[in-house]
Amino acid sequence: MQNTPRDPARPPVSRRGFLVGSGLAGAAGLAAANGLGSAPAVADPLSGTAAAGPGAAAHAAQSVASTGHTGRWRPDTTSPRFTLAVMPDTQYMFDGAAVDEAPMRASLEYVVREQSRHNTVFLVHLGDLTQNGAASEMQAAGSVFDVLDRAGAPYSVLAGNHDIDSSTDDQRGRTPYLDVFGPQRFRRSPSWIGSSPDGYNSAHRFTAGGREWIVLALDWHTSAGGLAWASSVLAARPHTPVILTTHTLVDSDPTGGAAFDAYGQQLWDAFIAQHDQVFLTLNGHYWGPGRTTKQNAAGHDVELHLTNYQNRYYGGAAMIRLYHVDLERNVIDVETLSPFLLGGGLDDTNELAAQELRLSGDVDRFTMAVDFDARFAGFAPVAPRASRPAASMLVPGTLAYWRFDGNADGAALASSTRVRDQSGHGNDLLVAARTGAVAGALRWSNAHHPDQPGAGSLVLQGGKPGGQHLQTLDAAPINAEHFRGGYTIEAFFSLPTTFDPSANGFSALLSQYSSAGQVGKARSSDGDPDEPAVTLSLSGDRELQWCVYPASQDGSLTNWGHELPLGQWWHVAVVNDRSHTVMYVDGCPVVRNPSTRNRGLSTVGKPWLLGGYRYGGVLDQVFVGSIGDVRIVGRALEPGEFMIA
Repeated sequence: MQNTPRDPARPPVSRRGFLVGSGLAGAAGLAAANGLGSAPAVADPLSGTAAAGPGAAAHAAQSVASTGHTGRWRPDTTSPRFTLAVMPDTQYMFDGAAVDEAPMRASLEYVVREQSRHNTVFLVHLGDLTQNGAASEMQAAGSVFDVLDRAGAPYSVLAGNHDIDSSTDDQRGRTPYLDVFGPQRFRRSPSWIGSSPDGYNSAHRFTAGGREWIVLALDWHTSAGGLAWASSVLAARPHTPVILTTHTLVDSDPTGGAAFDAYGQQLWDAFIAQHDQVFLTLNGHYWGPGRTTKQNAAGHDVELHLTNYQNRYYGGAAMIRLYHVDLERNVIDVETLSPFLLGGGLDDTNELAAQELRLSGDVDRFTMAVDFDARFAGFAPVAPRASRPAASMLVPGTLAYWRFDGNADGAALASSTRVRDQSGHGNDLLVAARTGAVAGALRWSNAHHPDQPGAGSLVLQGGKPGGQHLQTLDAAPINAEHFRGGYTIEAFFSLPTTFDPSANGFSALLSQYSSAGQVGKARSSDGDPDEPAVTLSLSGDRELQWCVYPASQDGSLTNWGHELPLGQWWHVAVVNDRSHTVMYVDGCPVVRNPSTRNRGLSTVGKPWLLGGYRYGGVLDQVFVGSIGDVRIVGRALEPGEFMIA
């Protein structure tokens, strides 16, 4: 970051002496005109091999000796939750004779020490490591980064305008920055991909969430040749998401938003917008923090974040940002803190330090939503899970298994349609002969839960007045089953965004034709003799309800789920182990599972209804939504045996 104060009379792109004259197209010519054509031999663009420059061999040997042998850096590369650590401008801690390594050392030691807790996978520095780019300053900063080298922690650095001659681009040749932080420092790291021939642009990789990610660290001003090299890195890994780091790209506004500076606009137009793999950019240089979202040429969002705290007390005290990525929740949670100040590096009585321990403003601590599958679909689409043969779903004890694939999408079921029980036990489903059902109330669909075995579903429409449902044959063996050996009942389903709580509430996915009174239950005040003896329903609040009258007691027993968002697919499983009943949603147990001991279900040989709910001897509700595969097993299954597994 340049030290020139703000001049409100100038437009934002000109503030703080920002260099606007060196465009990307003319960068190489500028370097040649200034005699900067000779650069040290560095890494091959993709192989990562490098010839060390003068003085580099000793450092490389030291790095090899101290990297990857402590065993302290062990990220869980399969976990859907991981963290990227970000360190912006640290220049005021390395300014001539004013050198204080302690803040940076505290931050790096924190990242290593807390690696397991945060599942940290990588650290990026955003440039301006030093104030003047002097050899002594670079060597001091480089010695602190040995903290990461000794732990085997992967990281990237890049040159900011204070680390080199700010009037040059990446063709500037040898500098103290390159001597300390050039390719020779990284070439033996497993995270190293390579550098541009000049050594100032580098590419790194890490594995997290079961996939590879790229960190592309670009110079203060990357030449056209540097961008061509960067394009070659992405072309060699076309399915890998990319986090791009550079020293300057966007500047903040007073609201915490951000906009391109002149160089940033060029970098966006020439490179970022053209590469859909780049979904997040991180830069420093300006203060204070800000962020914005832009759409690239593919029409996809790119998050652009400015992070810099050097203007705050103690030069920002090597403050770091932690980007906590959660692939399951589809969010990135961001927090900002100073390990040096949190650790009492300036004494607990320092009032100014106390204000900087953790930053909690909207620009420093926030959550951003990223639908990772959708965002990466353009270059790394998630292959749909292949359908599985019905025979592979017939686990021991399977009593009935219905699926709805293999039919014309959108076609209506005829009144004579028969859905075969895939278990072979003869528990086939028929369209109920319901008076008042509207035409097309039952339709086939190719839509289904992504982890469903069968690639199809049944769409139920019409609701209470004109809806239709299926039911088992009158002589189906499962009608007389009492499940005294336990049971597992599973179903895939989806609720439409038009779900009406008053009209569609307490409709059933699966229920028994017989009522509690008909099976001899609800004789006391605990229960309702007119409600189904067994029902898997959805309340008006879209809470799953397994309400049954066990054979072991007179009254009802209910397991309750939680409110389910509309417009997406779900899997429910209800498991009884001959002692207790547990409900699972998408393989996860719900909270309201009663501790009451119970066994078996009360039935009197009447059909099971798919999508129907009878009350007081008449059809009362018809499910509105989609139902996928349904399986009934006469024993308790473990979650790893569910159809969703």
